[in-house]
Amino acid sequence: MPLSKLREFLDSHEIKYLVISHSLAYTAQGVAALAHVSGKKLAKTVIIKVDGMLAMAVVPASTHVDLHRLRTLTSGNLVEIAIEREFQNAFPDCELGAIPPFGILYDMPVYADAALAEHEVRDGSLRQRA
Repeated sequence: MPLSKLREFLDSHEIKYLVISHSLAYTAQGVAALAHVSGKKLAKTVIIKVDGMLAMAVVPASTHVDLHRLRTLTSGNLVEIAIEREFQNAFPDCELGAIPPFGILYDMPVYADAALAEHEVRDGSLRQRA
C-alpha cells in the first residue's frame, strides 16, 4: 500500500507512528506473528456493509467481527461482511488486504473494538469512532 496518503494524514495531525516492514502474510494473525506482536494487540480492518453502505470494522487480529453486535450498535437492519468486488474500487491507493483503519481518508464510518485500546481483549465491545 502506498503510505503517502496515510503518512500525510498522520503528519498533518502531528501523530507519532512507526512503520514496520514484514514479509508477505495472508492473514492479520500471520502479520502479527511476523511482527512478533500478539494478535490481541494488532488491529485488522474488515470491510462490512450496514444496510448496503460500506463501513470499516476494526478488531484485534485474533478475533472475528461480531455482526450481531454491530447490527445492535448501528441500529442497522442488515449488517454483513462485504466481498472484495464490492469494495475493491473504494481504496484505489491500497492493495487488497492492506486497508488502513482510517475511514476518514475514504469517507467511511469506522467501528472499532474497544479492546484495541486495552492491553487484553476483554468484553469485545465495539464503539464508533468519528
